[in-house]
Amino acid sequence: MSSLRRRRQDTVTDTGAIAERTRKRFARRQWRRRWLAWRYLVAALAVLLIAGAGVWAVYFSSWLSVKGVDISGVSGTTTLTRSDVRRAADVATGGPLLRADLDRVQRRVGALAAVKSVDVSREWPSKIRIQVVERVPIAVIEIGGHLHALDADGVVFSSYFNAPKGLPRVSTPAGTDAAALKQAAEVVAALPPGLAAKVDHVEVMSIDEISLALGTGKTVRWGSASDSGTKAEVLAALMKAKPDVRTYDVSVPGQPVTAG
Repeated sequence: MSSLRRRRQDTVTDTGAIAERTRKRFARRQWRRRWLAWRYLVAALAVLLIAGAGVWAVYFSSWLSVKGVDISGVSGTTTLTRSDVRRAADVATGGPLLRADLDRVQRRVGALAAVKSVDVSREWPSKIRIQVVERVPIAVIEIGGHLHALDADGVVFSSYFNAPKGLPRVSTPAGTDAAALKQAAEVVAALPPGLAAKVDHVEVMSIDEISLALGTGKTVRWGSASDSGTKAEVLAALMKAKPDVRTYDVSVPGQPVTAG
């Protein structure tokens, strides 16, 4: 009798164990089904949290705020200084770097007469980079009783109290247009060093009437800026062959003329 009772108890125990295992498997399946249903929502929430953290870091945290300006391309040997660029840029610090108005900074710096071109960019994590290309003076021009620099593009910029040594002077009548100044600049840029050292000033009447006044009192009729390299070679040969004449005309380099 006792053996039968034990067998019945064992059977009940086995049945209970099987039921427990079945219940656990069912619970696990239920959990997996819930996870499959919720995992996309969890992933979306994670993405939102990461995006929110990124927005906060970029727009509101001090880590990515403007803390300074990095200026390059200013030599300090001409009329343009880093202080000039910094004042013109007028970059406010403390604001988000991503929201800094780079176009506005570029327009302000580009408005400086001595700036030929400028590029403004973000230098992460906390600076604005300003890369400047300066105008390089190749001559000095007097306008309205004041001395100014003239670059290779014929652009007048900056002012001088005294003309720098080594730069030829350009003389023009009142009302000379920009095209004539550009021609004059092309002539000056084309002069070889040996010839440029002999030039006292360049006289510009129009785009086709440019002449060189040499320090010796001699005159060179140059004409326009076209074929300036050839004209310089012809002039050097004429000055060597006829050093005593007063006027050299190389306006038509294939048919040079001398006088005096």
